[in-house]
Amino acid sequence: MPRRTVTMLASTLMLIALLCAGVLIPVPYAEMSPGPTVNTLGKHDGEPVLQISGHKTYPADGHLNMTTVRVTGADYRMNLVEAVYGWLAHDSKIVPHDTLYPDGKTEEQSSQENAEEFSQSQESAKVAALKELHIPVKSWVIVSTVVKGSPAEGRLHAGDVIKAVDGTAVKQPADVAKLVTKHKPGQDVVFTIVPAKDQAAAEKARKEATGARNVTITTRAADDGGAKRAIVGISAGTDHTFPFDIDIKLADVGGPSAGLMFALGIYDKLTPGSLTGGTFVAGTGTIDDNGTVGPIGGIEMKTVGARDKGARYFLTPADNCAAAAKDTPDGLTLVKVKTIGDALDALKDIRGGDIAALPKCTAKG
Repeated sequence: MPRRTVTMLASTLMLIALLCAGVLIPVPYAEMSPGPTVNTLGKHDGEPVLQISGHKTYPADGHLNMTTVRVTGADYRMNLVEAVYGWLAHDSKIVPHDTLYPDGKTEEQSSQENAEEFSQSQESAKVAALKELHIPVKSWVIVSTVVKGSPAEGRLHAGDVIKAVDGTAVKQPADVAKLVTKHKPGQDVVFTIVPAKDQAAAEKARKEATGARNVTITTRAADDGGAKRAIVGISAGTDHTFPFDIDIKLADVGGPSAGLMFALGIYDKLTPGSLTGGTFVAGTGTIDDNGTVGPIGGIEMKTVGARDKGARYFLTPADNCAAAAKDTPDGLTLVKVKTIGDALDALKDIRGGDIAALPKCTAKG
């Protein structure tokens, strides 16, 4: 056999072997790509995304689209060929597997966490929108989670309202930890609570909950290896009662990043006129009860997904601006926002055609 033929055959076999290895050998990476975008002012699967009853609402046109990111599952093992293809593709991003699923988190655990964050983002969006409209919202501190095997297990339950600790009224979730850590491990702490079921019944009847009772718990030392800090094994959060019903109907979405767009959609439906002036606006960002907008992950994928659907403007958390501006899709203007107030001001400029006044994202932020 001629030497040239042998060389070509050997090269071909080597290439085949490399391709097989690339397909068969898993690599520790995961893929992010643009996910669906949903207009918070419109319908999803035949139902209005935002359903408000008990308060006057107004028609809204245009788009205020929340954006999402698709990710490969926790159990999916990407091969080398897929990773290289993803690195070269413009509309996907390859990241270390542990970035999306840290500490060996399973897909079920990740989905549960995302669902909880999504639910909390909806609550904060409602609060932020109503506060911006000067509509009173009642808030109180609750037991958010109880650690298994902790002193609080079986004594306190998720959803219990914490009225006081050792007789001192609790106004913010942080107050609980401050009051508990005043004790030494082994000392008793007294929680004044309204049980979750009593609070739920009062909310349904739109009445003030009664029947507070004291629960005494013996503290123990924290397991953080530091100074002997007293704990009972709970985390505290905030719950709210709204003066009318606001339901967000959107399944199969997780995480906190839709908060800003939900808040703007609620605000638009509760006020006359159109926030967008009929323009296609998309965006992202977490939001807290005070209307502060926070950063999110996968910003590059969200801008691509928004532009592919027709968005012209993208409301961008200030802390994501630098990353988003590095590769802005053609025809999309990135608008920097830090609060819901910033977003409302930007929408006013957009519908008024004063584009020069918009605070735009740059590579510096």
